[in-house]
Amino acid sequence: MRGLLGTIVGAGTNPGITPNTDGLPGLEQVRRVVGALSTWGLVACVAAVLIGGALMAFGRMGGRTGMSDGGKSTLLMAVAGAAIIGAANALVAFFAAIGAEV
Repeated sequence: MRGLLGTIVGAGTNPGITPNTDGLPGLEQVRRVVGALSTWGLVACVAAVLIGGALMAFGRMGGRTGMSDGGKSTLLMAVAGAAIIGAANALVAFFAAIGAEV
């Protein structure tokens, strides 16, 4: 099978495909939609931080350790989610650069 694939593609050849910004129409609209989705994600993370903090406080005041622990988990997951959303563009660019060097 490898011999057939090597014959079709050419062993060790670079097909010369690179990302470009003019290949398909609507790229600017897709960027705007993805940017809006990241904004919605960050707003949801802020809401989750508030909810997690409230659960943690009310659970602590009421002596409900389960509620308090759930609030801590919610709070930490919201902060981690915000960090990932905020770093998404840099993460993709970083790994795309690594992938381009392979």
